[in-house]
Parts: sequence; C-alpha cells; structure tokens
Amino acid sequence: MTAQAELELETETMTVREAIRQALREELERDEDVYLMGEDVGLFGGVLEVTSGLFEEFGEERVRDTPISEAGFMGAATGAAATGTRPVVELMFSDFAGVAMEQIMNQMAKMHYMFGGKAELPVTVRTTEGGGMGAASQHSGTVHTWIAHFPGLKAVAPGTAASAKGLTKAAIRSDDPVFVFENKMIYEQSGEVPTDDDFTVPIGEAAVEREGEDVTVVATQRLVGESLGVADSLEGDVSIEVIDPRSLYPLDTETIVESVEKTGRLVVADESPLSYGTHAEIATRVQEEAFFSLDAPIQRVGTPDTHIPFSPPLEQEVLPDGDDVRAAIERIA
Repeated sequence: MTAQAELELETETMTVREAIRQALREELERDEDVYLMGEDVGLFGGVLEVTSGLFEEFGEERVRDTPISEAGFMGAATGAAATGTRPVVELMFSDFAGVAMEQIMNQMAKMHYMFGGKAELPVTVRTTEGGGMGAASQHSGTVHTWIAHFPGLKAVAPGTAASAKGLTKAAIRSDDPVFVFENKMIYEQSGEVPTDDDFTVPIGEAAVEREGEDVTVVATQRLVGESLGVADSLEGDVSIEVIDPRSLYPLDTETIVESVEKTGRLVVADESPLSYGTHAEIATRVQEEAFFSLDAPIQRVGTPDTHIPFSPPLEQEVLPDGDDVRAAIERIA
C-alpha cells in the first residue's frame, strides 16, 4: 500500500518520539493488561524521553522502573506475557540484547512452538539502535538482523512518525513477541500521524513512500528520509520509487518484487553491517523471485563490517547516508 493511503485519516503533525508516546498512551488507556517496564521508563521518562509523562498519568503499577538487569526483566516479561498480560519492555539500547539473549532466544522465541502452538506470548520489546549520537560502540549498534533471524520473533523498524505509531500499537496488540527497533536519529523527525485511536500498521506490510519508474530503493529507519531526499534531488533525471519495508520479519516481499518488476533496478539501504544483513536477505529474495526483471546488479548500502567509532568524524564516515544512496543509484541508473 502507499503511505498516502494511510494518511487519508485525520492527522496531526508530530515527531517520531511523540508518535510512539501517543501509541503507548492510547494502548495503556485501551487495555488494562498493558503496562510498561524497563530501566528509567518511570520517573525519569526514559533515557531518550519517549515515556516522559506516562508515569505521572498511569502510576507505578502501569509504568514500572526495573533494576539494571536486562536478563531479569526480559525473563519477567516473558513469564508475565505467558499468563495473559501485555508487557511493553524498553530495552534501553539494542546492544544490550546480548545480555538477555538466553531469555530472548531460548524462552521468548520458542515458547509458542514448544507448547504446540497453544501458548500466546503478547510481549513487546521497544529498543533504540543506530549511531549518530557519539555514544560509542556499546550503545550504537544496529542489531535488528539478530532478532529477525530467530523463528518465533517478529521485528519491525519504523522509518516515519506514522509508522512509528502504527507499528507500536500493532506490536502491543499482537499475541506474538514483537521487537520494535527505533532509530535514535529520527526521534525528532516530524510527519503527519493519524490521530484515530484504532490506527495501526499491519505487521508484515511495507509502505511505498514515493512512487517511481526507474529505480527501486528499499530503505529502513533513518535511511527512509535520506532516500526520499535523494529522490527529490534527482527528480527529472531519475524516477525513484522508495519503499519502507517497516516490518523486517515477516517481510513484505511481494511489494518489493512488484516494484522491481516495474523498475528493473534495486538499491537496498539499511544501517546494519553489510555482511549477512537485512540488505542481503532482501537482495536474495528479489534474486529468487524477480531475477529476470533485473537490468542491473542489486546495490547494497550499509555500515562496513566494523563497530561504530566514538569519534564524531569517524562515526560519520562509517554510517551510511544519502550520499551513499545516491552513489548506489548512479552506479546502475
């Protein structure tokens, strides 16, 4: 579907941070089984202020500060979800998933399967990722490919304010474990967001953010806006279609393939390291399903296979941006 179709509802301009906060507030109001938990989500309002004000509105029973024990509160959320409640966990930085990997990989991801499909596990994990803030290697990783790899987990990664709200609400309402990956650098990015309390973005459905004829650019998170900027700058020379997959697993392969069958060219832009990443998965699926529609080699834009430096100049050198997307387009268009 096109992103424009979703915005035919009444909308309001807000930032990505505000859109996520609105989603959390609406779901807390809608369902008394929903509650928030994590480090500093309560009185402090979240390390990046996403949950600011919710503690005052809903109280300590619904917005719960936890000890600094990712394995502990991830396990607690898994067990609580198995009893029918709907915990929304904030994992402060996605890099910290490694601390809780036993609970994520061996419990959360496998419970539905090991109970023969009879167990529901409605747990949502919100986490920030990506570089650009000078937070150094242990707080700047992009690890959504880890989670998307595990059967039993869903992974979504909004690139706009509207999808941030809609995906967060869809995750909370899902009966499966869903990770919502929020790129730090787009929290202040503004956009039109539907105000309807029941607005959600279906998990597994991509958005065509801009229609085009010559090149398909599939971009995630921060690189959605970067790619739209490149498309605007090249208008009149190259017609670029920009797709935000929004959901990394399950992936809307059909929308991407349909676009490539039209344009014949594909660029995949994602901030994760290039090897074994989101780019490779999308490229492989297109090769399998639309090989004879391709008029040029698929191009990937991502982070080199290294860690994110603390030094701001080095960090900017490593992180992919609009210039990298433009260069990839120019190689094939």
